[in-house]
Parts: sequence; structure tokens; C-alpha cells
Amino acid sequence: MANSIETKEQPVQTVTPVAAEAGPRETPFEAFASICGVLVIGLFALTFIFQNFVIPSGSMEKTLLIGDHVVVERENLAPPTHWAPFMHYRDIRRGDIIVFFKPGELIHLVKRVVGVPGDHIHLNHGIVYLNGEPQDEPLTTKVGDDGNPNDAYNSTRDDFPAHGAPLGGPEEWSVDLPTHVQDQDIVVPPGEYFAMGDNRPNSMDSRYWGFVPRENIVGRPMFVYWSFITPGDELEETAVADRAEFFLHEALHFFDQTRWRRTLHMVR
Repeated sequence: MANSIETKEQPVQTVTPVAAEAGPRETPFEAFASICGVLVIGLFALTFIFQNFVIPSGSMEKTLLIGDHVVVERENLAPPTHWAPFMHYRDIRRGDIIVFFKPGELIHLVKRVVGVPGDHIHLNHGIVYLNGEPQDEPLTTKVGDDGNPNDAYNSTRDDFPAHGAPLGGPEEWSVDLPTHVQDQDIVVPPGEYFAMGDNRPNSMDSRYWGFVPRENIVGRPMFVYWSFITPGDELEETAVADRAEFFLHEALHFFDQTRWRRTLHMVR
């Protein structure tokens, strides 16, 4: 006969929880100090590391569209500093898209770097010759790509600099240009860059006003965080009534006129 095992149920003991001692509560001053700390860090990042810009024109289509809101990183291309050795700095390269102050004016522009110091550049009927080699540039819209043979820039003035700077630029550039020409090529001087928009027929760039000084470069756009369908001349309106009207338009059409596919689109 198998032995049977008796089991006795043990009485359940009720454990009375010990009330946790309440920790010290945060004072209003400490809460205010925490908020200020977060704001200071955020303002530092937005002022010295990142900055947001909105694209106002079609000079960089199809890379950047009118109404694209982009985050611009300001440190990577900044001149190196000794007090922040942990930051990664690098030289500006051909093909970089840069945000900069237009020479002689306090307005921001965004263009692509075509030539760096020492490069020899020649333009001939929409083709960029860099150091004697024609460039493919698949991301650019060139003269005549729209099928319009009467384009204002599709003329002998497109042979640059053999026929001088294109019409429409400042007189200073027309005077300064010949000093940078060697064997029908324009030579980019030290500390300056030659920049052009990807939408060549619709871009006022280094062809018209000259080189971009190194100190004018603010940073590089990283990605599009919001893109809203915007008329070509809307962002040039400065009147308070016009801005308020467009702000209301954005609020009413946020969902149906936002280009959702461009959200977090990387800029290259």
C-alpha cells in the first residue's frame, strides 16, 4: 500500500504594508530651475547646433521644394574651435548643399557647392566643366530640360565665363569676374566657393553674384521635418495681414496640403 502524505494548509498571514515614507517634495523654486535648465539647453541647441529654415523658392527643385521646412546642422561645417575638440568638423566638399548669407546681404540662401578653392569651372550650354571634365549632375534641371527653347538663359550668355557673367547680377561681379579667369575657366579663389541651384534655369546663384565666402556659410540642411504645399510667391510676402492669412490657411489645410511623404526626407 502506497504511503499517503498528509498536507496541512498553513494559515495565511496577512502582512500589513508599511506606509512608505513620503520623500521630500520639489519646491516651486526647484521646479522653476529645472524648467529653466531645459530651456537653456534647448535654446543652446537651436542657436548653436541646429536651426530651422523654410525653403522660399524653387531654385533647388527637385531636391528641395517650396514650403519644405528643414533642420539645418550648424556645427559640422563650422570653422574648428579649440574649446570643443569633441565636435566633428570637416571641410566643405563639392556636392554639399549649404545654407549661407548671400554676399553683401543679410538674407539666407540654399545652394549646392559646385566648386571649392582651386577648382577650374566653365559653363557651356548648361553643362558644368570642372577641371576640364564635364559633370553629369543627375539631380539638376538644366537649361532646356523643360522643352522651352526660348528660355531667357538659353543663349550665348550661357557660355560662362567666355562671354562674361550672365545678365542680372551686380555690377561688382562683372568687374571682379575677369580677375578670376584663366584660359576661359573661372578659378575659385582660396576661402571661397562657387555655388549653384539644382534648378539651373530658375536660380540666382554664383553665376550672377559671385563666390560664397567661407565665413558666410551657416550650415547644411539635414532633413525635411515638415513640407506644406506653398505658392511660389507666398513666402516673399511680408505684410502682417498676408502672413496671418497664410498662417490661417496652413491651420485649415494642415492635413490635406501637407506633403506627408517628405516628412523626415533626408537632404542630399
